[in-house]
Amino acid sequence: MIDWIKVRTQYILPKHLISRFLGFIAEKELGVITQSLIKLFIKAFNINMQEAQLESPSDYKTFNAFFTRPLKEGIRPIDENANALCHPVDGAVSQFGDIKGDSIFQAKGHEYSLTTLLGGKPEIAETFKDGKFATIYLAPSDYHRIHMPIDGKLTDTLHVPGELFSVNPLTAQNVPSLFARNERVVALFDTTVGKVAMVLVGATVVASIETVWQGTVSPPAGKYVQHWQHDKEEITLSKGDEMGRFKLGSTVILCFENERIDFTEISAGMVTRLGKELAIAIKHQ
Repeated sequence: MIDWIKVRTQYILPKHLISRFLGFIAEKELGVITQSLIKLFIKAFNINMQEAQLESPSDYKTFNAFFTRPLKEGIRPIDENANALCHPVDGAVSQFGDIKGDSIFQAKGHEYSLTTLLGGKPEIAETFKDGKFATIYLAPSDYHRIHMPIDGKLTDTLHVPGELFSVNPLTAQNVPSLFARNERVVALFDTTVGKVAMVLVGATVVASIETVWQGTVSPPAGKYVQHWQHDKEEITLSKGDEMGRFKLGSTVILCFENERIDFTEISAGMVTRLGKELAIAIKHQ
């Protein structure tokens, strides 16, 4: 009954209003209030500040500066195998496997549309049909910068407006098409394993989603999909480079073309760490 209430309450709460208000507060320098919030957050989620570049709560003037804190240099070494793709974030594997036509597995009893996930663009989705996907959930305690799993040249960025349901496991098991209905940013890259889509999914209290090439992408004004093409720009990122960040936690979904990669030793529910091996490129003769 408690779980049912938690899920059903999300349908009636003004999720955008709450998220934008908290985002406004998180960006403000509020002195002792900010410091108290940071200390409470560290205690509540048992955050290891020894991994952070700046270890003291007093080093952060805003809550967002703390939440998107960088890690110490070298603390997440990137897999050096040229044929390996690495995990793009700290988090936990929610699901992974084959994209079946246009369907991606969300949780028991729930699938969602690849085309809808990628902004309702069938010409983009076609590339990934019958390919592979991995969904990685970032808990509040995790490092919230997102990095490249492989060298890539940016070709497209899309902002897809939508809901802001929580993306925790309970909600994923109970809200149909969760990831294809929440607000999200889609980044498409040309890589040595073909096209790779990185989908940054918003959630309740996620105040904004940023990319390193465009700054804040979400939330923009308007209710329609925005699509930026980068054909005339040379935006190339190397494996392990930061590509974006969440201001408060969420989910990353990776989509790959058919027969281009094989996942290695991963399983649903396993903890991920940035830089560890995620998959191996399939060598074609």
